[in-house]
Amino acid sequence: MPFLELALTLRAEQQPRVEEALDDLGALSITLRDADAETPDEQAIFEPGVGELPLWPTITLDALFDADTDRRGLVEALGELLPWLEPDQLAFREVADEDWERAWMDQFKPMPFGRRLWIYPWNIEPPTGEDIVVVRLDPGLAFGSGTHPTTALCLEWLDGLDLAGQRLIDYGCGSGILAIAALKLGAAGAVGVDNDPQALIASRDNAQRNGVADRLAVFLPGDEPHAPADVFVANILAGPLGELAPTFAAACKPGAPFAISGILDGQQDELLARYGEWFDGLRVDAREDWVRISGRRR
Repeated sequence: MPFLELALTLRAEQQPRVEEALDDLGALSITLRDADAETPDEQAIFEPGVGELPLWPTITLDALFDADTDRRGLVEALGELLPWLEPDQLAFREVADEDWERAWMDQFKPMPFGRRLWIYPWNIEPPTGEDIVVVRLDPGLAFGSGTHPTTALCLEWLDGLDLAGQRLIDYGCGSGILAIAALKLGAAGAVGVDNDPQALIASRDNAQRNGVADRLAVFLPGDEPHAPADVFVANILAGPLGELAPTFAAACKPGAPFAISGILDGQQDELLARYGEWFDGLRVDAREDWVRISGRRR
């Protein structure tokens, strides 16, 4: 089924109001990307945390509508809700569903993380007889294909742990990649938490395809069980990481290894001070412009 895509280029501070207007007008989905990236490969796409502005000063906001949506009526309605919006900020195009759900399959190749762990897309068969741990992934509409530096940092951290028999919490589970990787690496059980219901669907589907669905439970924030975990990982953004530090501390058993990522280089000092209240042995590892903080629950 085709869709109508409306792309708007705007300043970051305008994003919350524009997104609210598009929601009111019936947008089926909204994604953000860096308007100043020179090539599509450089355009990271993400969903900001609640109340947070995007990472980029100028963004392109892509909103999907039903294919039969009246373009002229949509523009007129936006003009009433956002009178400062200029016509040259808007661009329409028709897209097929596979353009936005499955295009990643054409570029996504097998990737190693650490000593044992490999992430494979569903369209490529892994080798047989090799001593590797394979996660077969279909991210669907949720973030987390392993290509982003924050996801890679967390996967490498998990690969370095002895997870046999452990119970893990993955906060901000997205596609479920971290929880599923932990289960494939030997964890006895995992809990995935995400504020996006679509992410929970993607996590369940990916867990089923990897044969670990019976060991993964997924929840919206606040609905998860309160039993502390043996291992804890959260790959979200710096703002929510700071706000949720007490919650994360309560979710970890004493001595539990933990890792947080989604942190831009330069944001780590405040988080180190914040998490130092509950965690020992804190260290920072970096990849590109992103960092991971890891340690153990005191």
